[in-house]
Amino acid sequence: MEQSQLMKKVQWKDLTKLSRKEILIENTITLPWLIASWILAYNKLYLLAAPCSVMFFLTALRQVHNGFHNSLGTSKKLTWLSLYLNSLLMMISSHAVKFNHLRHHKYYPGEEDHEGKCAKMKWYRAILHGPQHVYDIHAVTWRLGNRFYRKDLMIELISIALFTGLAFWVGSGFLIYHICAMVAGEFFSAFFAVWTVHHDLEMHTIARTQRRGWKNFITYDMFYHLEHHLFPAVPTIKIKELARRIDAVLPKM
Repeated sequence: MEQSQLMKKVQWKDLTKLSRKEILIENTITLPWLIASWILAYNKLYLLAAPCSVMFFLTALRQVHNGFHNSLGTSKKLTWLSLYLNSLLMMISSHAVKFNHLRHHKYYPGEEDHEGKCAKMKWYRAILHGPQHVYDIHAVTWRLGNRFYRKDLMIELISIALFTGLAFWVGSGFLIYHICAMVAGEFFSAFFAVWTVHHDLEMHTIARTQRRGWKNFITYDMFYHLEHHLFPAVPTIKIKELARRIDAVLPKM
């Protein structure tokens, strides 16, 4: 039986339903790391704040990623608000990233997939490509997105500019630290969020997956990427169960 036929046997639709506890977790997963990083930075403990900022960035990626696929378990308005707030905190238009990410699922690995472009590069070029990647995400959305994406893009960019200007105007050290940390994170996102899960793949393989328990524990299960590409509507909190179900049907995948 062909692989595509076997994949149809995977039961996954029930995994898209979240309990109240799971909804709470998915929508607050960033807060402990954000608060910890701000408290430490406020007290000028920047070396201790840095790992917390990294974990905030990672969990925020998980949160917006679920938001892109309407997998936060909330209404469309609350999902929009989550993406908007994370735009402010991550220093990038989340709706611009959403536009490119959904095209990534549709067009990968073709020329229309602007998000996945760096997957074809050498690792060091993918790192150097980071700033260009951030620019392209916004430029492509403005050029190809509909009026709703353009509107959200402008709202988020203006809000980011106002937030950044206010932080520097009042001289808030911990907010300036946060802004710099997030900009650095965005510059490395092309490498960590795209290249690591798509580079050097064999023909007909769409993504890599990470199955080592301790690595998935410290990365909040963000690297079950093959599973995500196969069933993008499944929230990250259910991705381990999805992986078990795929293994039961197609163990060699």
